[in-house]
Amino acid sequence: MLSDFDRLAIAWLTMFTIGSDLFAVSPLLPLIADDYGVSVASAGLSVTVFAFTYALCAPALGHIADRVGRRPVLTCCLCAFGLANLLTAVSADFAWLLVARLIAGAAAAGVSPSIYALAGGTAPPQERATRMAIVVSGLLMSLAFGTPIGLLTAASVDWPVVFGALGALSLLLAGLNSRVWRDADASGSVIGLAEHPTRIAVAAQLAPTVLWSTALYAMYTYLGEGLSSLGYSSDRIAEVIVFYGSGAILGTLVGGRTADRLGAGPTSTIGLAGLGACLVLLVVALRLGLLVDCAVAVLSFSAQLFFPAQQLRLANYFATRRTTILAWNNSALFLGISLGSLAGGQAVSLGGFDIDLAIAAVIALVGCFTTLESRRRAEVTISLVDQTYVAKAG
Repeated sequence: MLSDFDRLAIAWLTMFTIGSDLFAVSPLLPLIADDYGVSVASAGLSVTVFAFTYALCAPALGHIADRVGRRPVLTCCLCAFGLANLLTAVSADFAWLLVARLIAGAAAAGVSPSIYALAGGTAPPQERATRMAIVVSGLLMSLAFGTPIGLLTAASVDWPVVFGALGALSLLLAGLNSRVWRDADASGSVIGLAEHPTRIAVAAQLAPTVLWSTALYAMYTYLGEGLSSLGYSSDRIAEVIVFYGSGAILGTLVGGRTADRLGAGPTSTIGLAGLGACLVLLVVALRLGLLVDCAVAVLSFSAQLFFPAQQLRLANYFATRRTTILAWNNSALFLGISLGSLAGGQAVSLGGFDIDLAIAAVIALVGCFTTLESRRRAEVTISLVDQTYVAKAG
């Protein structure tokens, strides 16, 4: 008999594997470029095609998962993901590598939302956000540990070995996930508040995710460059990044627990407000040259309170389309990352890192007010649903 711990452990390892693949490519780009005789910038297309197909395919695969079942879609996508990684390892030329990364991005798009929906859907109502936060922590842990392990492996053996190992592990996880979630799709029959959501309703509920990730990645994308401009050495920058990662992992776990106790809406609002305030705090810390590590850690902690709470809010609001909406949420996350990188680059070029942080803080605060508005819309919907039930009962 499989326990909840078994399911969570396998879900965590699955997201750790997906994240290790996603984050491993960037540090391996010089090795890949050298092997295929292309520039590092050209090799970077392997990251671009992965992210683009992920964002493009996630909503469609989420919709299919809600229609035909989350477990079969999860299993098939993990198999495709494993085979795509094996193809990456043996690609004869750069064109085939790009094809392999494109397939890997599309397959990963079907894995993440299905895992989130299954982990949240099989949990007791008072533990849904906590369970999803634990699963998300696997993705964050991969950045802290999976990427360095992959880089060391590539340096000591060769980079194709990294993708070969990820491919084999993904195929193993396909079998394990198929087993542990065998009866889990039955939990997807819960009635939600928005049975037939309009595009406007979906956009309104996803807007906070876009604004949150735009604010966060406008800062994070240029954090290294900003610190370097202030005279920070590579070792010192790496130390700051470790504090950032530690704060993110802790914030995700605490955010899930808080959302289950305090509520998804208040927790997501606190996370966005905290992000805005901490971005201003980071400006002060950088100006004074004091407690920068702590300021970055607190910023990351505050920011990550938002994501598990937002996932819970969306999963509850669109219960019968849980996988679809969580897939759209992932696409919104990637959209925000793109917008944040673009806005941050413009801000840094025009006024420096301080201006970038100030603009990011404003975006976060706009996101906070947007979250409050989306909560108000949800409350109106709840009221209308209650009135409908009363009228039918009468």
